[in-house]
Amino acid sequence: MIDFEAMARGEYRTSPFRYMTATGTLSREDAAAVRRDYPHITKSGYHPLAQFEAKGAFAELIRDLQSPRLAEILSEKLDLDLEDKPRMITVRKLSKEGDGRIHNDSASKIATMLIYLNDSWNNAEGGAIRALNGPDSIDDFADEVAPVAGNVFAFARSETSWHGHPPFAGERYVVQTTFLISQEALDRKENRGGLQLFMKKLNPFAR
Repeated sequence: MIDFEAMARGEYRTSPFRYMTATGTLSREDAAAVRRDYPHITKSGYHPLAQFEAKGAFAELIRDLQSPRLAEILSEKLDLDLEDKPRMITVRKLSKEGDGRIHNDSASKIATMLIYLNDSWNNAEGGAIRALNGPDSIDDFADEVAPVAGNVFAFARSETSWHGHPPFAGERYVVQTTFLISQEALDRKENRGGLQLFMKKLNPFAR
């Protein structure tokens, strides 16, 4: 489903951190099929893939995100060695106003790729991810990627890899693939995700 050649043609930048962007990695028709077969999600935030049963076009996308070819391309584009690294896939459908605040990923993450699935987008309404020049302002950015079907934003985690997006509430389809430093780190994050889910079930008003 993913057009890996379109991804390989993506643009690579080294400032303010190492990242790449690509367009046309999914057709609008394929993205619509993925949304049709998307997991039933009623809460905002990213949810571990293990919580859902992948089926149809959504399962086809997941197979591509788990493929060796994806690791090969991101290794080359981001100047990393990802081909034997464990990967964690998380899924988002809904955003709330508080999501997207400026942050940097933990040191257990080597690289992260976001692939977007929305049919159209107005960046003026928020929700478009930004590669930031620093941690102080969401408006001090080097690049902005609209979450439109087939758009990709991928980056190597570093001490300067600050990112985020302006506030947005509503449907915002994106699948995130993260490469981690070890299987232990993956297990820890997946177990933590399960604990967070359990706590939310106990207290559905927890944020």
